Amino acid sequence: MNLQLHHGGDIYSLLSEGIRQEEILDFSASINPLGPPASVIEALRDSLKMLRHYPDPHARQLKKAIAEQYNIEPETVIPGNGSTELIYLIVRALRPEKALIPVPTFSEYERACKCYGSSVMSYELREENNFDLNPDDFISFITSYSSEPFDMIFLCNPNNPTGRLIKKEEVLKIAEACGKARVYLVVDEAFIDFIPEESVMEHVRENPYLIVLRSMTKFYGLAGLRLGYGVFHKDIIDKVLTHKEPWTVNSPAQIAGTTAIQDKDFRTTSLNRFAQWKKNMEELFTKKGIYTLPSAANFYLFKASSNLASILRKKAILIRDCSDFRGLKTSDGHGWFRVSVRMPEENERLFREIEDEL
Repeated sequence: MNLQLHHGGDIYSLLSEGIRQEEILDFSASINPLGPPASVIEALRDSLKMLRHYPDPHARQLKKAIAEQYNIEPETVIPGNGSTELIYLIVRALRPEKALIPVPTFSEYERACKCYGSSVMSYELREENNFDLNPDDFISFITSYSSEPFDMIFLCNPNNPTGRLIKKEEVLKIAEACGKARVYLVVDEAFIDFIPEESVMEHVRENPYLIVLRSMTKFYGLAGLRLGYGVFHKDIIDKVLTHKEPWTVNSPAQIAGTTAIQDKDFRTTSLNRFAQWKKNMEELFTKKGIYTLPSAANFYLFKASSNLASILRKKAILIRDCSDFRGLKTSDGHGWFRVSVRMPEENERLFREIEDEL
């Protein structure tokens, strides 16, 4: 397996070519274009006086803010240097022998498993079904491997890069089946802030085999700080913590996360604006006659000429070429691409450039 995987958001390659940052339009990273909140910027200025001190190794204030916001216990929360750190931590701590991963999805699940010697089986999602996962079929597949059982399953919800959502009650149905089979179910809710009512985070306390990951980089625009957290049942959290390095979340990140979680106005404004911008982008797709998968997240997956990303890159516009996602390879001269939802004027510029290549 290629361990040098690609991700969106690489504006630095363009900067190294002499393109100014203000000229770059980045649709390849699915980040809230409003963020970071103004309250976070102010808090970060104040946080500079803490740079001479070590960060709080337990991130007490951050965990307290998360717990109060989501009605969970602070002692069940593990903050991390982005949720990606926690993906690797979970595999390192729980050491699954055999993992199951629906594809296409975020590549770091498989990479983490391979890094720590776990075997991985892919569960292929079909284009003709909009890459949706059928919970009953999935549960049947899991239980059919009783002679060679899985130890861990990863679900990204909404899924990256398809944007497809598994409804809350369906995720809980899968989690219940995993609990009975004693299989860890890791639900990555990196994009759930855009549809918060579908989160299963509160249900971790009921199921020692359910683990929920959250990111603060997408909704709150904190990608450069690297901040995420996981919620774990009390029966396994100590085992996970014994494998965690100290001080992976620096003081500015802890302060930024605490402030962002408490900023209710930013959350309300973002959700309202997101609904408007999402409608704008969907109208542009329809107007240009481009089919895209219906998406619950702040990005869309669509098919176009396989060289579209390289053509747009020459115009300082970045989109995510998804050809390196398992399950999204094509051989007909077309490719899959993911674009984030941005402000209407930015969306319109993107589609003007795309139209020239259709």
